[in-house]
Amino acid sequence: MDIRQADLGLLLALDALLAERNVTRAAERLNISQPAMSAQLARLRDLLKDPLLIASGRQMVPTALALTLHEPLHQRLVDLAQLIRERQPFEPSRAKRVFRIIAPDYLHMVVMIPLIREVSKVAPDVQIVLLPFEQAKAWQQLENLEADLLLVWRQLTPEDARASPIFNDELCFVQRKKHPRGMKKPSVSELCSLSHAIVSPEAGALWGVVDEELKKLGKKRRVVASLRSFLALPTLISQSDLVAAVPRKLAEKTADKLDAFQLPFPDMKFEMLLSWHPRMHADPGHEWLRKLALTVSGER
Repeated sequence: MDIRQADLGLLLALDALLAERNVTRAAERLNISQPAMSAQLARLRDLLKDPLLIASGRQMVPTALALTLHEPLHQRLVDLAQLIRERQPFEPSRAKRVFRIIAPDYLHMVVMIPLIREVSKVAPDVQIVLLPFEQAKAWQQLENLEADLLLVWRQLTPEDARASPIFNDELCFVQRKKHPRGMKKPSVSELCSLSHAIVSPEAGALWGVVDEELKKLGKKRRVVASLRSFLALPTLISQSDLVAAVPRKLAEKTADKLDAFQLPFPDMKFEMLLSWHPRMHADPGHEWLRKLALTVSGER
């Protein structure tokens, strides 16, 4: 490929095509028409003397050359975009930018909804995309700039990330209104006699922090349901005699449905961190968003 025959738009098209492996989705990604993207693909095939994407059944698969090009091309485009952003001041009222934030779903409700509300006031053309938290993918998403920020427990924050404490929370015990067990703080023995639902960041787990504490005491509880979503849990608890341990901030948001009590353990507190990839630390827009997130969460 003679780089003099190409332009940045063509390289962006190649990056989108290799990422999506679909002409229509690649066009949507770059906000251009499908015929325009097809024309870009034809030009790329001519310049590189390679088909790049080949039909295989109902999908398009990359050629060997395309596989070789994809990662280094994407990385260089990311670096170029970052270089340009770091050289430009960020003016919220005039900025047009998309920020992607990873967090467990209850934190979308507790932190991200107030953040979006504030962003819409001061930066009307800035868009926020909320992404689900998947522990195995989070660091790669930050590294590849598929996400800008990660909001999660300190224990799950990637070691190589830059991070700032955003707030403290604690686990508490919740039950439905008018639960037959009454309105007293649960004892360890009572915890073990009740049926529990838990939320696991990794779907399918039947073990959590409460189980760790009970294990220290030589005791076990009965877990009958494991959910992926924090936001689904209040509905389940409010419509059954199941109980659960949830973050206090979530319990406060669902106080109309649930009663909350302290757990019978000495320390159920935990710290939430806002984290990001070090390459984004000096980005003016990124720094603005981080400060705003800390402000709306009550930290400074």
